[in-house]
Amino acid sequence: MTLSELFQTLKTLSKADLNSVKQFLESLDFNYNGFEDFLLSKKAENGISCPHCSSFNIKKNGHKGLMQRFMCKDCHKTFTSRNNTITFSSKKSFATWKKYIDCMMNGFTVRKSAEICGINKDTAFIWRHKILDALQNMASDVKLDGIVEADETFFAISFKGNHKKSTNFVMPRKAHKRGKQTHLRGLSHEKVCVPCAVNRNGLSIAKITNLGKVGTKDIHHAFDGRISANSILCTDDTRAYNDFANTNSLELIKLKTGKSKLGIYHIQHINSYHSILKNWIRRFHGVSTKYLNNYLIWHNFVNYAKESYAEKTSIFADFCFTTNKKSLSKEIPLRPSIPVISA
Repeated sequence: MTLSELFQTLKTLSKADLNSVKQFLESLDFNYNGFEDFLLSKKAENGISCPHCSSFNIKKNGHKGLMQRFMCKDCHKTFTSRNNTITFSSKKSFATWKKYIDCMMNGFTVRKSAEICGINKDTAFIWRHKILDALQNMASDVKLDGIVEADETFFAISFKGNHKKSTNFVMPRKAHKRGKQTHLRGLSHEKVCVPCAVNRNGLSIAKITNLGKVGTKDIHHAFDGRISANSILCTDDTRAYNDFANTNSLELIKLKTGKSKLGIYHIQHINSYHSILKNWIRRFHGVSTKYLNNYLIWHNFVNYAKESYAEKTSIFADFCFTTNKKSLSKEIPLRPSIPVISA
């Protein structure tokens, strides 16, 4: 059939059939080679290494479809530029993945992202956490210096997404409606503690450490090795920071209750950070506790980093597509209902 004959045939189809043809065409990976060009160019900057043994002693080994294959001369295993990345085995195009990155930069919901990218909402949810898992690698390298403000915020434990029909989850407490008060007032074991720290260059750290009130070991768990020695740490009068500051050679400025400023030192940035973070989490109508660390990283990068939107989008895409972080789709929903916290 010639192209003109194909066009004539398409004119005879019903609207429903034309929509089916449109969906089929959108599912085809016309930009498959775009992934290869992008990944190889980015990985070539630091040298292409074997994802199995990290050796740089490699050679070309034919093609897999349009993707260049390589063989490691040390472990003798073959691989492509996608191995051990979040796009490994994905049948969607490079353009679709880039469009999804734009959705994440705008903080769109799963359903809105799925609609924009032409993918299933379940796929959109899995992609979200594959990307955020990769972003965790970037976050783990963040180190604060200069004047650093630190404080904790709290989120009620949420088992959102863990349903009665689940075969691997048992509700540990009586359910309550999302957005309502927890059963116990104050700082109880029904709330997860999230120590947060920010500096004045737009860098931030936040992670779940414990249930209820923060302790010295929790502060160490969150910030040890993450704040440069000789930095100035500004906090409220929580005693948990005393030992941490001494151990890490930090000058500690503690503001008494009711005081928000002491000369150039204050905790207004961290208070503002908490406010923005709460609003960010609220837009998703609650976040399951098992995914909360990912949403913290997402917020830190999109809402708090000081780079421009274009710069952040470029950094986001470059890092997430090239970093070695393979998350299996089937394992993402099976994560512990409360992430591993400090012992």
